[in-house]
Amino acid sequence: MKEIMEFLTDLSQHNDREWFADNRVRYEPARESFQAFTESLIRSISSYDSSVAGLEAKSCTYRIHRDLRFTTDKRPYKIHMGCYICPGGKKSGYSGYYFQVGPRVESLPDSGNFLAVGDYCCSPAVLKVLREDIESCGDAFPQALAEAHKAGFYLEPSFATKRMPKGFSENTPNASLLRYKVYCLMRQIPDEELFMP
Repeated sequence: MKEIMEFLTDLSQHNDREWFADNRVRYEPARESFQAFTESLIRSISSYDSSVAGLEAKSCTYRIHRDLRFTTDKRPYKIHMGCYICPGGKKSGYSGYYFQVGPRVESLPDSGNFLAVGDYCCSPAVLKVLREDIESCGDAFPQALAEAHKAGFYLEPSFATKRMPKGFSENTPNASLLRYKVYCLMRQIPDEELFMP
């Protein structure tokens, strides 16, 4: 994991095509190491969640190139490597498990090392169903969040909207939890924990 982090840290400081081309010889081994890590993670998760058994790393990992079509941020490369392990692979739309490694950059909220579990890019229809379930579950969802919090997992506050979603009332049970547009529990991983033998 250290060679991956060293490459990504250097990339975060020289995020341009010329530097990347000159350092491709470092990128390829880092990418292969992350693919191998993802394969082992799939095997570990499938020991308690058989829905992900048989997945290959290539269906769960992402390209390092950023999509620049709809952003003013023209940095060509991601400064992290991540994998999303869920039934059918990253494009299936199912809930799953996400792992990311990369340097923490204060100006980039999605940077650093972290684990996550849940739903990230839900369709409006799925998001509505999730909110209805939270609204009707009484104390079950807040209790589950409290247990997850004890293990260091949290719902990212920046994923909450300021206004109550259409069709839901401020007076409804768990109203503050209905404002989220992402129901994904996250846990930051310090470098020292990531590099433990």
